[in-house]
Amino acid sequence: MEIWTGFIVGLLGSFHCIGMCGPIAISLPISNGSRLKIIFSRVLYNVGRIITYSLLGALFGLFGNRLILFGLQQYLSIALGVIILIYFFTPRNIKTKISSLTLIQQAYSILNSQFLALLDASRSRSILFSNRSNISLFVIGLLNGLLPCGFVYVGIAGSISTGSWLIGMLYMTLFGLGTFPIMFAASLFGKIINVKVRQKINKLIPALTLILALLFILRGMNLGIPYLSPKLSSSSVSNSNTECH
Repeated sequence: MEIWTGFIVGLLGSFHCIGMCGPIAISLPISNGSRLKIIFSRVLYNVGRIITYSLLGALFGLFGNRLILFGLQQYLSIALGVIILIYFFTPRNIKTKISSLTLIQQAYSILNSQFLALLDASRSRSILFSNRSNISLFVIGLLNGLLPCGFVYVGIAGSISTGSWLIGMLYMTLFGLGTFPIMFAASLFGKIINVKVRQKINKLIPALTLILALLFILRGMNLGIPYLSPKLSSSSVSNSNTECH
């Protein structure tokens, strides 16, 4: 997967993510300070999210590298595309049942309790302890990056396909930067991005997901099409195996 697609996935996916992360961004406390300080606190929150995405990209990029060393690069790309297609065509009621599994609910409950505690702390500190409040907002951003989100999963799939912890990290960093404009705007002007705007944008999300899945599959088919399905030489795999000894 070309690294620049991380930014595109993040940018378009951020309209969808407003539904889950938007309420958190909108509910961030406003400290008694200058407009510049308010903007700075919102930037810290979003930087926290991007750092978490970057770390996830490094982790899953390393995982992809291990698979590629075993000569599974083509199969990996095709498998990721198929998984995205399965998710795309899975009925909503089944997705709801999966998301309601006890383990997932417990993890989400823990994250939610941490969010509430940090939000309360940042509100109480926003008047007298602006530095501590900013730290709380930064940590909220870090935790926010761990929330379950379909487009984050697509980004992670892209980082796996890079086959490198460094490129995977850069891919997810670009993903996070792609989400920044909308999420930053939501944290400052939440009411402007209303339900009707999100509904119009969300109509494009399924088409984008389908296109990304097909790109993964094409990339793994080794058709020799520049950018879409580049020819993967066997020497690249053998070189990787040589370097790991």
